[in-house]
Amino acid sequence: MNKITKAILPVAGFGTRFLPATKAQPKEMLPIVDKPVIQYLVEEAVRAGIKEITFVTGRGKRAIEDHFDCSFELEKTLVEKNKLDLLQKVKSIDSLAKFSYVRQPVPLGDGHAVNCAAHLFGEDEAVLVMFGDTLYDAQVSPITQVMEVYEKYGSAVIGLAEVEDKLISQFGVIGGEDLGGGVYKIDKFIEKPALKDAPSNLVQVGINIITPAVFKVLAGMQSGKSGEIRLADAFAEMLENNQPLYGKKLEGEWLDTGNKFNFIKATLNFGLKDAEIGAELKEYLKGFCQKL
Repeated sequence: MNKITKAILPVAGFGTRFLPATKAQPKEMLPIVDKPVIQYLVEEAVRAGIKEITFVTGRGKRAIEDHFDCSFELEKTLVEKNKLDLLQKVKSIDSLAKFSYVRQPVPLGDGHAVNCAAHLFGEDEAVLVMFGDTLYDAQVSPITQVMEVYEKYGSAVIGLAEVEDKLISQFGVIGGEDLGGGVYKIDKFIEKPALKDAPSNLVQVGINIITPAVFKVLAGMQSGKSGEIRLADAFAEMLENNQPLYGKKLEGEWLDTGNKFNFIKATLNFGLKDAEIGAELKEYLKGFCQKL
C-alpha cells in the first residue's frame, strides 16, 4: 500500500453565509488572526506528510492561486524595508507543497468537484480530500488520524465528530460497528437526516481518504439524490454494493468555519495561541466576560 502524499482541496463554493465579505474574495481567504483559513489547512496537510496539493477552484477564486504563488514585488519591498521576519513568513508559503489547480466549470456538487481532479491521480492511488471550512485544534493531526485508519484497513475513511441532536440534520450521519479506538466500520451513511432517522450522532466533518473505489463510483454518477453529484451519495452507493467504508472519530476540537459563529470561535481559539497577541487577547476576554 502506497503512503498518501497527495491531497484535493475543493474550494469552488460561493461562501454565501459570509456575504457581503465574500462578494469579491473567496471565503477560504478570510483571515483567522493573520493567515487565511486555507493556509491553515495546507499547513496541516503538509505536517501530515502531504507533498502535492490540487485545488479545485471556480470563478472568483484567483486569490487562492495568488496566495500560494511567489510574490516578487512584495518580497522585494520587505527586503528594502528590512522586515525580514515578515519576509520569511511570505516566502515560506509558495514552498509548502507542489500546487496545482483544476477548474470546476459548474457547481454540480462536492463529488463532482473531487472528480474534476481524478485524472491527476493513478488508478491505484488514494488521496486526502479536505474541505475549506474544516479546522481542528488537536494534539495529533486529524489528517494523521484518518491516514492511520487507511493504512490499517486499506479502504476509504471518513473523519467523524459527535454533534448535538439539534445539528444532526445539517450533516451526513453514519451508523456502523464500533471497532474501538474511535474507529467504525460503516454500514449506513445518510445525508442530512431528521433526528428520528439518524443512526447515530456521528457526522462527516470534511476530512476524508478517497480510494480508487470512490473515484470509480463518482465517475459513474450522473446525479445524486439532491440533483448534484455528492460524496455522500457515492459513500451510500458503495455501502449498497457492500464495499468497505470506515470512519474515525477525530480527537481534538472541531472548528467548523463554515458559519459566522464558528468562524469567530476559531479566531478566538487560534488568537489565544498566537505568540504576538495571545496574552493580550486573554486579558481582554477576561474583562469582556465580566461585562456579560
